[in-house]
Amino acid sequence: VQLVESGGGLVQPGGSLRLSCAASGFTFKNAWMYWVRQDPGKGLQWVSQISPAGGTTAYADSAKGRFTISRDNAKNTLYLQMNSLKPEDTARYYCATDERGNIRGRGTQVTVSS
Repeated sequence: VQLVESGGGLVQPGGSLRLSCAASGFTFKNAWMYWVRQDPGKGLQWVSQISPAGGTTAYADSAKGRFTISRDNAKNTLYLQMNSLKPEDTARYYCATDERGNIRGRGTQVTVSS
């Protein structure tokens, strides 16, 4: 399993970012996929998940109404569109094949600051 996240960066409060995750080494189209994040000094936090065909999604309360998870099975790619970003969204974001993030990539850093 290989998961490679990208798209993070420094953004001002209220801004947007789109994270991507390129997946390989497993049958992506058959897998539930997840986004998790880790704040400095804290454990991994589940953010969102999506069913194999993309028809079912779920979000942590902190992400509802602001984040949108999606996937392109033809490209083996997972996305997380993040809008109205807040300083408390600052974290390293990982895509994962399980909700606890036990199998995840190296992550991409998101920093929300003015």
